[in-house]
Amino acid sequence: MIEHHHYHPVLLASALDQARADGRRCPVQAQLLGTDLAIWRDDAGQVQAFDDRCPHRGASLSLGRIEGNRLECAYHGWQFEPGGRCTHVPAVPDWQPPEGHRARRYRAREAYGLVWVALLPADGPEAEPPLPDFAAEADAQLRKVNCGPYDVETSAPRIVENFLDMAHFGYVHEGWLGARDNTAIEPYRVTTTEHGFIATECRAWQPESSVQAATGAMVDYTYEVNAPYTAILTKVPDAATVRVQGFRESIAMFVCPLSPERSRAWIRLAMLDWTSTDAHLQGFQHTIFMQDKPVLESQRPRLLPITPEAPVTELHCAADRASTAYRRYLKERGITFGIC
Repeated sequence: MIEHHHYHPVLLASALDQARADGRRCPVQAQLLGTDLAIWRDDAGQVQAFDDRCPHRGASLSLGRIEGNRLECAYHGWQFEPGGRCTHVPAVPDWQPPEGHRARRYRAREAYGLVWVALLPADGPEAEPPLPDFAAEADAQLRKVNCGPYDVETSAPRIVENFLDMAHFGYVHEGWLGARDNTAIEPYRVTTTEHGFIATECRAWQPESSVQAATGAMVDYTYEVNAPYTAILTKVPDAATVRVQGFRESIAMFVCPLSPERSRAWIRLAMLDWTSTDAHLQGFQHTIFMQDKPVLESQRPRLLPITPEAPVTELHCAADRASTAYRRYLKERGITFGIC
């Protein structure tokens, strides 16, 4: 599956440091592309992603605990080092397990405050996949805050496509990101890039475009897609309509495809706002996403219908230029998970 050759977010990195049970360090369970994972951090601080199945008798490794620098299975106490090899079997304490006695281990990285996993063998011959690029991350003037996770009963492509859509602002986000009497979408430009596409010259009237909005404003948007389930927007409102001089923000939507019709999403904020609390910034995004969620979960089919075999077809208009570009992007790269 081509999706295995991409990194996907699976949980907040802070969850690994918060995982405690009776004072013990514990792994955290996650799911990706229908695969259950046991995620933990070794003594060197490196993130480890194991298949959540002990190779001995199939128990969930995420039920276990971290003993020293090894992950211990809760069923029989088998212990696995960060490389995946079993190094201790309590029932036969003097036995040295052979090289083949090991847990399945996947590629794992930490970035943007999240743990990312690619379902490739950790020591396999495949080239290391790149992480989605979020250029604003390197801007030290912008504050970074994660929002979510948001669990949604729909496919990952549906969530990304919604994120790229401006025409729903005046209806789904009325009074916040749009107004019913000002919903016309001016023509905008979509340009192919090395890793996806970028939509520029996007403009939308927004009554309250951010927590720093002092009044309604026409806001300039730029959208970018550079990975299958990642979308990034940069918003620049009229300077006279915000409380912070030079205010700007970049927002990344990172979506984890749990299964074909279930997804988990995080929003990463990078904004020129050092006064609002994390809770206030997260609360604004929570309000917006909770407005989207019932509509997303109502869409049928939940899989994105873009193949000739899809049970339905969907109609398009000029305002859908970004979403149709996204559908072409998925087809050209052979992405099939969450698609019909």
